[in-house]
Amino acid sequence: MSIVTVQLGQCGNQIGHEVFSALCSDIRGTHGLCSKEENESYQESSKERFFSQEESGVPAARAVLVDMEPKVISQTLSRAASSGHWKYNSHSHFCQKQGSGNNWANGYCVHGPRHKEAIMELVQKEAEKCDRLGGFFTIMSMAGGTGSGLGAFVTQCLRDAFPTSFLLNHVIWPYGTGEVIVQNYNSVLTLSHLYHSSDALLVHENDVIHKICAQLMNIKQISFRDVNQVIAHQLGSVFQPTHTAGGGSGYSRNPLGDLLEPLVPHPEFRLLGLRNIPQMPESSLAFSSFSWPGLLKHLRQILIAKAHMEEGIDWQVRPPGSSIPSTNKPLHFNTSIANLVILRGKDVHSVDLGSFQDPSLYTSWLNPQDAFSAWKTPRAFNKYEKSAALVSNSQFLLKPLDSIVGKAWNMFASKAYLHQYTKFGIQEEDFLDCFTTLEQVISSYTNL
Repeated sequence: MSIVTVQLGQCGNQIGHEVFSALCSDIRGTHGLCSKEENESYQESSKERFFSQEESGVPAARAVLVDMEPKVISQTLSRAASSGHWKYNSHSHFCQKQGSGNNWANGYCVHGPRHKEAIMELVQKEAEKCDRLGGFFTIMSMAGGTGSGLGAFVTQCLRDAFPTSFLLNHVIWPYGTGEVIVQNYNSVLTLSHLYHSSDALLVHENDVIHKICAQLMNIKQISFRDVNQVIAHQLGSVFQPTHTAGGGSGYSRNPLGDLLEPLVPHPEFRLLGLRNIPQMPESSLAFSSFSWPGLLKHLRQILIAKAHMEEGIDWQVRPPGSSIPSTNKPLHFNTSIANLVILRGKDVHSVDLGSFQDPSLYTSWLNPQDAFSAWKTPRAFNKYEKSAALVSNSQFLLKPLDSIVGKAWNMFASKAYLHQYTKFGIQEEDFLDCFTTLEQVISSYTNL
């Protein structure tokens, strides 16, 4: 099944380009460490998911690019074409001249309705090119105007136009210190609207990825491109083909459905976090070797201690009821609803994942057998001999969500900048509805 990607705004288009570049270089890699048949079936499966075959022989990304100013889209199109290995379709992008000025209401209330038909026609054309449509994957930021406001509008249009398709939103959480003074408003409006129309939100926090670039990748002057490449690597490690538990011998046919069905068992809980291990500069890979027990021990502790990466994990955090007494348990322990672990590389089929099925990691209302799933493939990903990814529906995002809602509420209470939203038609009641939605989400995750 194929996935149509919708890249929204500057952030969405720049990340989208890095995602397709990472997928393409992985498909072309000869470092698969697996049999020729396995490698060929992996490559075919990945191409069907993300690229359509063009007459020119160069695969074209199954993507629609949307932005309200032309600069980023034209850069993105030309960078993809100049790679020679893949490209975007020349007619699958939509841009205007004026931008949204970091104003969510401008993107949602003005640009969205005005350009709805043109954008949805592009999406419809991409969807019709798929032999079997598996669903939609949107990429957007929460802080700006186009990605967030127009992105929330387009997500609702996708839900209306394709009511039975899976819809996963990839959302970039803004830096805590902030690039945009109204980013907390934009974020609250985006999250609450997506919560009503999307199947799940897969979130990357800029602050976390920035730390990974600095501490694990040893990058001195970190650019947005560095951040986006780490995000693209993590997304690729989830979306490239794998064998699912009940899927027989072939590669999974329905990537979004296989991801969302076990991870989102209840509509109140739609926030997914993503962690990857190991992560290091390519130059270090040749000098590193990893064992599965070591990788999984770290990954499990990252999960239960809400760590951001394999450095700086708090090893004192223990699951409730474990034999070693731990004083700070109730504060820091991360309760999960559902987890998915994806293993790629050597010897995956002999790996013991029992430690992730421990009932104390999960909420009491789900059977641990249903709450945990694993995907595996002997095909290595992106030059890593062994790598593991964790997609988790848990309390990972509770603290950042609480913080962003709190900051937005403080501004709202003093009516700061509200006139910028009301002039485009977002009223105080709309804000209050959004706060109510997110307060309910916070309360649900807190009470796990």
